[in-house]
Amino acid sequence: MILCFLLEYVLTKDEVAMIRRFSMTLNEGMLHQHAIEVQAMSVKVQLKTILLHPPTPSPLSHSQRPQIHTHLFFFSFSFFFHFLFILIYLYIHKYSFSFLHLPIFSTTTITNHSSGRRSSAASPVKMAQCLAPSVQWQMRLTKNAMEPSCMTSKMWNSFSLKPSRKGALKTATKFRICASAGGTINRLEDLLNLDVSPYTDKIIAEYIWIGGSGTDVRSKSRTISKPVEHPSELPKWNYDGSSTGQAPGEDSEVILYPQAIFKDPFRGGNNILVICDAYTPQGEPIPTNKRAKAAEIFSDPKVVSQVPWFGIEQEYTLLQTDVKWPLGWPVGGYPGPQGPYYCGAGADKSFGRDISDAHYKACLYAGINISGTNGEVMPGQWEFQVGPSVGIEAGDHIWCARYLLERITEQAGVVLTLDPKPIEGDWNGAGCHTNYSTKPMREEGGFEVIKKAILNLSLRHTEHISAYGEGNERRLTGKHETASINQFSWGVANRGCSIRVGRDTEREGKGYLEDRRPASNMDPYTVTGLLAETTILWEPTLEAEALAAQKLALNV
Repeated sequence: MILCFLLEYVLTKDEVAMIRRFSMTLNEGMLHQHAIEVQAMSVKVQLKTILLHPPTPSPLSHSQRPQIHTHLFFFSFSFFFHFLFILIYLYIHKYSFSFLHLPIFSTTTITNHSSGRRSSAASPVKMAQCLAPSVQWQMRLTKNAMEPSCMTSKMWNSFSLKPSRKGALKTATKFRICASAGGTINRLEDLLNLDVSPYTDKIIAEYIWIGGSGTDVRSKSRTISKPVEHPSELPKWNYDGSSTGQAPGEDSEVILYPQAIFKDPFRGGNNILVICDAYTPQGEPIPTNKRAKAAEIFSDPKVVSQVPWFGIEQEYTLLQTDVKWPLGWPVGGYPGPQGPYYCGAGADKSFGRDISDAHYKACLYAGINISGTNGEVMPGQWEFQVGPSVGIEAGDHIWCARYLLERITEQAGVVLTLDPKPIEGDWNGAGCHTNYSTKPMREEGGFEVIKKAILNLSLRHTEHISAYGEGNERRLTGKHETASINQFSWGVANRGCSIRVGRDTEREGKGYLEDRRPASNMDPYTVTGLLAETTILWEPTLEAEALAAQKLALNV
């Protein structure tokens, strides 16, 4: 009360108005750090001056004083509360608001998608999303962003002021903002990990198909009313083939036929991944549908009786995002020569192990018949193996494994390439060696059946090479554990041959062969189908067989 009476006589009308404006600004505006500091210090100096050198008050009548007393009581209380708060806060945090990581106190670029307005700021380096129930912000924080911090709704409301009535943006009161080490505000994790199974029987099915290049994978999601166990329970779907290079714009509809189901390691629960192949509305396979031809081969009774097994070794290379240079390599430079990297361990030898391990576990979760993985000869290059798989299953599993790898590298911010020779020079290429056997090959006397299969493969070498992957001529040079693309060869334990037979197979007289010609970007449906067709269904002439046997020194 004494303070109120003191202010009644020592403050002029202008100073009362100034205090009123300052108090309203604190309650209704959003002050930047510099403005708060200057205004607080200015008020502090003015108050000190007034108290030390009080001006002569203007005479007021007794009828005016009660009205002024009421106003001054309110404003003095509000003024001292905010003034004391500012002084204490600035003292504790050393006049800095930067720890908040809020767009109103930091150098950011903010785009309000609802209004389309954009505020100018320093050069951004990170993109993040900050979702609220009624507004979305896209933020880019500067390189000198602070350490991770979390801000709850109560903290936010303490520093955000009442929105203006005109064009105000309303936000929910219950939310949590978390800033990551890179300055990225991430509030999606809880929703991504949300388990909806207690609330609905519906599931999400991710339909996957092969795009127009023959090596790219495409996918889109749809809701299914209940969990399913077989592809026949799923509906057909369609997509715009003109956007994938698989149909003309005037007749762009392409139909997806579900063919194989895998569990979804990204969404979990009963959600599924669905491998599909593509058909015209009339039911004809489109040209890039290689699965249809392979399914026809593997459904042949003669092939079915042979029970063909496949083990596929998929090699791939990881690239840095911006420069398209292998992971772990110095930008614009080269690492040490090949030698220590194959199956190596250590920060200077193994680059991308976390991606390989994450992919391994994702495949196991999905139900893919993955059998192993290892680092390859060239640094930044890896391999995983799928099999043994029977017939068409081998292609389905490889394509689903490739899709998982694309998604994992997408999340890791790394580029996946299946280029058969990503780096020219004295560096190994990337292949997709295919191990193959039939039931007679795995039984007693199977080595003779293997040699007969090698003979047939030699006679169709050109047909196989033309279907074994684009750019394979850059890889099959006769160097770096490859045979020449122009010459067919075979050998026991020889990795420089077209077809390799293992020592165990030779010693036991039964087993399998390894076709080392397929490139890393080969279509597994095409390769597995051709191997079965050439070795089981195709019969050469006796003359051609005799000449080939003599040339290859095969006593069949």
